[in-house]
Amino acid sequence: MKKIYLIRHCEAEGQPSKAQLTAKGYNQAVELAEFFSTFNIDRIISSPFTRAIQSIQPLAEKIDIEIETDSRLTERVLSNIDLDDWLEKLKLTFDHLDLKYVGGESSLEAIQRIVEVVEEVFSGETENTIIVTHGNLMSQLINHYHKDFGFDEWQNLSNPDVFLLKNDNNNVLFERLWGEI
Repeated sequence: MKKIYLIRHCEAEGQPSKAQLTAKGYNQAVELAEFFSTFNIDRIISSPFTRAIQSIQPLAEKIDIEIETDSRLTERVLSNIDLDDWLEKLKLTFDHLDLKYVGGESSLEAIQRIVEVVEEVFSGETENTIIVTHGNLMSQLINHYHKDFGFDEWQNLSNPDVFLLKNDNNNVLFERLWGEI
């Protein structure tokens, strides 16, 4: 059975695409590498954002696997303008998947792009793949397969966080491997 290890990046200095990991985040990346040291990983695909790549770099170097980047794994843009009530607006997008704010992307649009990546991996050659992405996009993906994973579960994600996705006869199962919800 093919496995995807879905990782939310480690603690970062901010939200911009070039934001780097904090000192704590670098330590978390080393912990992730240690966590995965006994796993048989065939492929690593990451968001091109700096914090995502830095989160998986220690493991990639340890197991000598090149990190592939895929722009479909970038964080979802809620809006391109500052929203004072962004948290409430984000919460609404979990219940109304087609809701879209100025310059942003709807949950449906975000889900579509990450599901494309996941389906390509499940239909591809590799058995054990790591996908490194961002909290909101990760939550939207899990919600796509399991509707009971919503806004509250997103709020309870950690940096980093790790979920295992398995495709069992077109039924995608998930299990949290890092932290607890």
